[in-house]
Amino acid sequence: MTQLLVSTAWLAERLGSADLVVLDASYHLAPTGRDAAAEFAAGHVPGARFLDLASLNDPSAPFDNTVPTAEQFQQHVRAVGVSEDSHVVLYDDSPLKSAARGWFLFTLFGARNVSILDGGLAKWKAEGRPETRDMAEPAGGDFTASFRPELLRDKQAVLASLGGEQQIVDARGAGRFTADEPEPRPGMASGHIPGARNLPIGMLYEADGTMKDPAGIEAEFVAAGVDVERPVITSCGSGVTAAVLSLALARLGKRDVALYDGSWSEWGSDLDTPKATGPAKSGEQGGAPRLD
Repeated sequence: MTQLLVSTAWLAERLGSADLVVLDASYHLAPTGRDAAAEFAAGHVPGARFLDLASLNDPSAPFDNTVPTAEQFQQHVRAVGVSEDSHVVLYDDSPLKSAARGWFLFTLFGARNVSILDGGLAKWKAEGRPETRDMAEPAGGDFTASFRPELLRDKQAVLASLGGEQQIVDARGAGRFTADEPEPRPGMASGHIPGARNLPIGMLYEADGTMKDPAGIEAEFVAAGVDVERPVITSCGSGVTAAVLSLALARLGKRDVALYDGSWSEWGSDLDTPKATGPAKSGEQGGAPRLD
């Protein structure tokens, strides 16, 4: 069974393995001024390739970070050397924990052997593990994408779910969720999807950047007012940090989880969708404001 998370020690022991494909899935928002590709060129895990998560989307879609088509995904990951028998290990150096978005996309398109480096590049560096500027030139892979529609929700599906069995959990910071802070994207309403619960992703990690254990994860979801026995739709600003919630729920063994692709970028820009402000009924959760 594939490990969702692998340790830095695990990866260090296996670097150079024939079936291992290590991908840097770092992604940064434009206001930060950080350039993920430039940072990768300046130093990365030996043998790693740059996934370029920022371009792994459907460019014809009207909203940021819309998932690519199966054909677009397949072409993209084959170019970085991913094959059917590859064990893909993703890492990032981003406060958005963007490797989770890479994991979600691989899972959405049928990959069977995908893990995330727990603690990411920051932990790797903190432990003094090797870095390189050498750029790997992989041979083309043969991965075949197989779309899993049950893992994704669109706006109409979310509208239809309101008041039903499925719960919506929003990964944005508390200020944006309650509408106490304005949205960073112009022309967008503030607030949240009615009935949603709020769980900022920082609540799911330890101080060293590793993800909390399953007991700790479950405690955070319960504290946010989420019934972990019921189906969940994850959401955020544009579908990136929602994947962190999906990953955390996968650590609990949940299979009835889907991600709202358009997230607040779509919902908040639609004049006709219902919107709520203030804390969730279960009480406002803490956490630093985030743009996602």
